[in-house]
Amino acid sequence: MKEVHAMTLREKIGQMLLCGFKGIEATEELEALIAEHHIGGVIYFARNVDNTQQVARLSDQLQQIAEQSGTMPLWISIDQEGGMVARITEGVALMPGQMALAAGALGPEAKEGIKAGAGCSAAYEAALISGKELRALGINLNFAPVLDVNNNPDNPVIGVRSFGESPELVAEFGQQAVQGFQDANVVATAKHFPGHGDTSVDSHLDLPTIMHGEERIRSVELVPFVKAIESGVDAIMSSHIYFPALEADKLPVTLSKSVLTGLLREELGFEGVIMTDCMEMNAISEHYGTVAASVMAIEAGADLVLISHSRDRQIGAIAAIEQAVHEGRLTEARIDASVKRLLALKERRGVLAPQSNATAEVGTAAHCAVAQRLSEASITLVKDEQKLLPLKRVRTLAVTVAAAVSSGVDEAYAGPASLGAALAEQGLDVLDRVLPLQEIGELREAVLAEALQAEQIVIGTYNARFHPAQVELVRDLQALGKPLVVVALRVPYDLLELPDISTFIAAYESRPLALQSTAKCLLGGLALRGRLPVSLGSHYPAGWRWEDGL
Repeated sequence: MKEVHAMTLREKIGQMLLCGFKGIEATEELEALIAEHHIGGVIYFARNVDNTQQVARLSDQLQQIAEQSGTMPLWISIDQEGGMVARITEGVALMPGQMALAAGALGPEAKEGIKAGAGCSAAYEAALISGKELRALGINLNFAPVLDVNNNPDNPVIGVRSFGESPELVAEFGQQAVQGFQDANVVATAKHFPGHGDTSVDSHLDLPTIMHGEERIRSVELVPFVKAIESGVDAIMSSHIYFPALEADKLPVTLSKSVLTGLLREELGFEGVIMTDCMEMNAISEHYGTVAASVMAIEAGADLVLISHSRDRQIGAIAAIEQAVHEGRLTEARIDASVKRLLALKERRGVLAPQSNATAEVGTAAHCAVAQRLSEASITLVKDEQKLLPLKRVRTLAVTVAAAVSSGVDEAYAGPASLGAALAEQGLDVLDRVLPLQEIGELREAVLAEALQAEQIVIGTYNARFHPAQVELVRDLQALGKPLVVVALRVPYDLLELPDISTFIAAYESRPLALQSTAKCLLGGLALRGRLPVSLGSHYPAGWRWEDGL
């Protein structure tokens, strides 16, 4: 390994950049970023993924480019949280998302303060398997787990990506997930420090502000991060959120020296890698500019700057950081401190001695069986007042609301799989209707006409809280007087918009495995064992399942 003192300034600055790119193979532009600009690593998005074999080849190719050009082996990173936020969805054992994992692992004691207990092992198991598969594909850094405490039903970007609304639950599950990834020799990244769970603005779109006082932040938002630090988490990702209680100037956390250096590094004693969320998100790019903010982030204490899309911004950031050193705004000693942390982590995670990838270890029957078990445990019956479950085996209209990607944070369900198809696989006579979110209004009459041909109706909603047309459609279907079951295929908070629905299930996601698990539960093939990790009003507290209320 080249020692930091033997590296040029440009080489050291390059190590502090993590860059996204287009395509499923290395381009000349990407080769130049690696060979000439010495970037520390890359990030994979769905746009870089065709299949698992291609991902493994690409990872090998990128590491070979780094080796041949004499630069450091690369971070190869990804957002593979599980559930709805996953870049590789085919050919792997895609684990349920974090809220689904929590729902399947909570015990009856969850209603009294939510003590996760032994059930936390589900988070470890999921992370360990996911980590092993990522490493087999040449991926050595994962932007997970999410340690945000989701206690705001109006949060448009976290929701089911969180383990729940309890700081203690999130801390316990988060610690287990961190351990699972790191036991698989993949860097775990706790995000989004100091907490993105109580926002009503998506930082991909604008700059959120959290107005809570410092005491509240320390007793809620910070709890999971403190636990992760105590447990030895490799990396922490900053949030693009403004916390007035923690920062005197109106600066988001990513640009705040008070928070990154004063709170995280000095007070909480975090010695690992601090990385930014993507610097092209609107919260940063529209208010400060990606290039200028990259320098500000390093001034604040960040070690690794993430720029996911634009090559011009990536190169511009490298040049701006170098200029800041030459002008005395940043010292080379400050750069050295970050590079030493980054290279130490690369050495600890075996990145400095890349190994050939082994796709045979990916998506195995044993791994997929674990994903299925965890998924089946998660499905939660919140209420069944008219005792409609299990469904009768009669003609059924099954409507699946299919969401489009809304913020760049995930690849939301938009594929051919549907709740109706999953029910049909279980032998039910189904009228299967996939309803694109943006077309609900124009297809409303067609759906109601189909409902007249059915004896019962099942509708899978998708963030109905943010899309009133879904609520109106459910009301129209309810007015027909036929048995009606609502399944929330993303946030369970849909019930708050539909409080008088008699039968409501939380599935937490609309991935094919979740749809299959839901279908089995609807038809009585599986017991509905999940418990709510979040409160749905006063009647349905965290830890609730219908069976307990009978």
